[in-house]
Amino acid sequence: MTATPALTRRLRLGLAAIVLGAASAVVSPAFARGPEGIADVAEKVIGAVVNISTSQTVEAKGDGRGATPHLPPGSPFEEFFDDFFKNRRGPGSKGGEKNGEHTPRKTNSLGSGFIIDTSGVVVTNNHVIADADEINVILNDGTKVKAEMVGIDKKTDLAVLKIKPPKPLTAVKFGDSDRLRLGDWVVAIGNPFSLGGTVTAGIVSAKNRDISSGPYDSYIQTDASINRGNSGGPLFNLEGEVIGVNTLIISPSGGSIGIGFAVPSKTVVAVVDQLRQFGELRRGWLGVRIQAVTDEIAESLNIKPARGALVAGVEDKGPAKPAGIEPGDVVVKFDGKDIKDPRDLSRVVADTAVGKEVDVVIIRKGQEETRKVTLGRLQDPEKVQAAIKTTEEPAEKPVTQKALGLDLATLSKDLRTRYKIKDSVKGVVVTSVDAKSDAAEKRLSAGDVIVEVAQEVVTSGADVQKRVDQLKKDGKKSVLLLVSNAEGELRFVALSVQ
Repeated sequence: MTATPALTRRLRLGLAAIVLGAASAVVSPAFARGPEGIADVAEKVIGAVVNISTSQTVEAKGDGRGATPHLPPGSPFEEFFDDFFKNRRGPGSKGGEKNGEHTPRKTNSLGSGFIIDTSGVVVTNNHVIADADEINVILNDGTKVKAEMVGIDKKTDLAVLKIKPPKPLTAVKFGDSDRLRLGDWVVAIGNPFSLGGTVTAGIVSAKNRDISSGPYDSYIQTDASINRGNSGGPLFNLEGEVIGVNTLIISPSGGSIGIGFAVPSKTVVAVVDQLRQFGELRRGWLGVRIQAVTDEIAESLNIKPARGALVAGVEDKGPAKPAGIEPGDVVVKFDGKDIKDPRDLSRVVADTAVGKEVDVVIIRKGQEETRKVTLGRLQDPEKVQAAIKTTEEPAEKPVTQKALGLDLATLSKDLRTRYKIKDSVKGVVVTSVDAKSDAAEKRLSAGDVIVEVAQEVVTSGADVQKRVDQLKKDGKKSVLLLVSNAEGELRFVALSVQ
């Protein structure tokens, strides 16, 4: 039977109703709005979120119009602030100029922070208060209080301030950032431009992000909007606990595009505790230079699977030296904690108490060994470089040999002078690199010095070739080189011998 136009229309309407009904069953309006707890969290904690206002005296330049806060292009506040600061200077004002000369003027900066103790302890970002002559904390109700700096840590971009409470304060507690899961809801609260608390919500997009902003990067990434003026504000879980400090965003315009980063509470708590106790950070120090264990390096060192932090150098006056840790060792466990990569080792060493004796598990020549190390302090002023003794090199014509796509020569006085190689550096100097070789791809260059081949010292190109030939006979696919630059800084490089 052929369907009539009316029947066809009724069938279409019925099908649409079924589809819409199915869609509403899958995505309910409540789910689309997000979890119910966001309003409760905001109401409970917003009183602890403050505005941080700073001023700094600088040498005036140009027409003196640079005293307005820095705002992203197209900001809805841009016109308001521009008019406000223009009018504030009054008619005929020439900003920072007097008699044609520049005079000092004050610039302002705005950010956020939060109270962690009702005695008046405030946490924010270091970059919010950096180089400030005066710091003021503006509470959520507009009360302005002068703040004193307790301590800062540039490497994690954190700062602790102290105010005298003008009235009873609301404080918030830290939660455990390690318990966060991808997709968990989080609430970012800031107090930009002293306009009062602003609330945004989103989810945890990623954890342990390394964006190369510092040596201890382990950021929480979130799509909760973090805009200008929100730096230093807290990131909450749905229990109302601070699980991060909103620090920076990735954006071409300065506005939020859904990629924001917060310092995890696990890091913040440790830093804040030390700043409150000492006014500075006292980080552990192992005294080694480390690099990643690539698959090629792991194969050369008989490590399966590739893991740990490869020791490329050991400080002569560092804690690792008397413990017997050597270049070529791979640290796979530190104080009972597994080390997957160099970042893990950097963070766990920094978080360990100065003076603590710890077990360090290393892999040396395929075998695990445990070394006991008493940690020093990273900022130890007594750390000095060992005296370098100058030795005379024979003034003979260097013997050059090709190996691994490299032209190699015995170090001489002339070559040291040509490449500005320190007298303390020993080995075989690279004088040329084949552009199509694996060595070029691994960024070896003329002036680099090969110190060891497969963990054996070499002093000539012939030594290098001999070790490479032996490794080929042993069926090895790659050879591990210990390479020094002209300054004596060491690194390991694995090259193919095929």
